[in-house]
Amino acid sequence: MRNGSSRGAAIAAFRRHGGMLRTKQALELGIHPRTLYALRDAGLIVVVTRGYYRLADLPPLGNPDLVAVASAVPKGVISMVSALAFHGITTQVPHRVDLALKCKSKRPMLRQPPIRVFWFSGPAFTEGVETHVLDGVSVRIYGAAKSVADCFKYRNKIGLDIALEAMRMCRRQRKASVDDLMRYGRVCRVDNIMRPYLQAIL
Repeated sequence: MRNGSSRGAAIAAFRRHGGMLRTKQALELGIHPRTLYALRDAGLIVVVTRGYYRLADLPPLGNPDLVAVASAVPKGVISMVSALAFHGITTQVPHRVDLALKCKSKRPMLRQPPIRVFWFSGPAFTEGVETHVLDGVSVRIYGAAKSVADCFKYRNKIGLDIALEAMRMCRRQRKASVDDLMRYGRVCRVDNIMRPYLQAIL
């Protein structure tokens, strides 16, 4: 197959799959590595994160960091300040992506964007996960109530002020009920810590 035909077929394959492909997917679709690199070098595809490519002529990503991390670590869950920012219940501007991983999982090797990993186990990892499609990619993110509880659990690392602000904004915006907040407080074993602060803002 001629080089131009190879490129055209590869671009068509990208478009059939929403404009984004992992290297493994591309190879399974018959795209030769040489063609993939030629498309990249020609500026026809761009690297979203290691091993994940996207057509360059697509509209800019609305959530590039979350999409990049979710693409590279599909079993992880966006958490803490990153989740609070997604739900609009913090005034913090995340400078890295907070990612929850199951205990004993291997830490991902990501150059960009920077990540901060938190290790969870049992229901604290599995409960409260929502899946949102961002820029055509399924992104696992903890819900608002679970994210508030997580921040109380890791208040010494995150900052109690951030956890309290998130709780207040969560209630003010009606992103979660008191029952939901206390439910996830129990899941994270911080319900006794959260209760007096929650009573104070009611």
